Amino acid sequence: MVMSLNVILQLKLSNRPGTLARVLGVIAEEGGSLGSIDLVSAASNHVVRELMVRLNNRDDIGDLVKVLDGMTGVEVIRVKDRVFLKHLGGKIEIKSKRDVASREDLSLVYTPGVAKVSEVIAREPELAHRLTMKGNSVAIVTDGSAVLGLGNIGPEAALPVMEGKSVLFKKFANIDAIPLCLSVQETEQIISSVVAVAPSFGGINLEDIAAPKCFEIEGKLRNLLDIPVFHDDQHGTAIVTLAGLINALKVVDRRLDNVKVVMSGAGAAGAAITKILLSAGAKDIIVCDSKGAIASDQPPGTNYKKWLAENTNESCRHGSLKEVIAGANVFIGVSAPGLLNREDILKMADKPVIFALANPEPEVNPEEIYDIAGVIATGRSDYPNQINNVLAFPGMFRGALDCHARTINDEMCLAAAWALGEFITGDQLSAENIIPSVFNEGVSPAVARAVAEAAKFTGVSRRYLYEEANKGGLLYSTIKDTMT
Repeated sequence: MVMSLNVILQLKLSNRPGTLARVLGVIAEEGGSLGSIDLVSAASNHVVRELMVRLNNRDDIGDLVKVLDGMTGVEVIRVKDRVFLKHLGGKIEIKSKRDVASREDLSLVYTPGVAKVSEVIAREPELAHRLTMKGNSVAIVTDGSAVLGLGNIGPEAALPVMEGKSVLFKKFANIDAIPLCLSVQETEQIISSVVAVAPSFGGINLEDIAAPKCFEIEGKLRNLLDIPVFHDDQHGTAIVTLAGLINALKVVDRRLDNVKVVMSGAGAAGAAITKILLSAGAKDIIVCDSKGAIASDQPPGTNYKKWLAENTNESCRHGSLKEVIAGANVFIGVSAPGLLNREDILKMADKPVIFALANPEPEVNPEEIYDIAGVIATGRSDYPNQINNVLAFPGMFRGALDCHARTINDEMCLAAAWALGEFITGDQLSAENIIPSVFNEGVSPAVARAVAEAAKFTGVSRRYLYEEANKGGLLYSTIKDTMT
């Protein structure tokens, strides 16, 4: 994976006219994009400046520094990677919600006062959602086996990614999310580890766990735990994809139940997208893995791919992705870069919808197909229509936590997708605007409301059932009984 580099160059420059201009010229010649220029200090014969520079390739920094160091009147003091600066000391911390400034405070938040709260919860476990961190806490669980596009890099290397996820939970839904990076990778070990820590949390977010074990882990945990278990790589991607596709089809004047969809990628995301599309009314889906179209007359070996074979591709078409894409109205890719080109998209139906979601490089280059595609979406922020899980998981968990949900079911996922899709309406909807921005402050609350309502409607809202059972002021009877 070729990675760009975003650095701060601290330079000591001769205090002579034209020195900075020469430096800027060299940066441009070496392929760098200039950001801010800050003055650190100044003297009669020199100045120290910090320049923010972005390079297309991490390897280019050595060449740039060598050229700068060779210039008259220029000294490179240090090079600071802005990404690493953002991670120094980690990205999250724990803060107390209650001040402890006196003995009385101490006696209330800890012993002896806390014993009363423990006694109440022992009698009425549901009150843990209101009297402890449980009601606003999610565990982000990974074994580090499928982190971003980096593969099986282990729990320590996964931790900065999980910390970033925690930041997003807090930013977009005010949820306290704790990374739990496990040093075990066997399915049963992961399951038993999560079950053991689950009492502290109101929800479990499974993250970056490789397929196919992620399917078994999620399924068993849902059966064992009475709190929501959500594999974001599956369901978060699926929810946002469905929301975007609903609006994309409106742009090209088509409906989900009468289009042909070809999918590239039969892993966690591909399987979940397929399931939610079928639940939403899609009729004609062909899923391709690296060997080509999956079909029931030649069933694959793994259980989740067998499910795909049994529930898609009714006509049992065979062939490579490039072959079966002919005549399709929709392409959804959650696989690998550069699998398709302009000629392949030309074989699709008129004005096809292209969701090329492989990151950082999509399955087909958007620049190649802007004039022939009806709508294009990617997983990148530098193109329109970014399909980003941040649009789903904060609101999903906010709604589930607010209603003390026992699980996250299909109806809640569909409700989240419909709520997200409804954010872009009327004159706002266009080929380059089918999904809201991740920074739209109304997204997470809207998704949360829809999810909580679906939970209530399907009978998995523990808070609703508990309040119904405790009408007439009995909700806190257990607490009152202890106040003698």
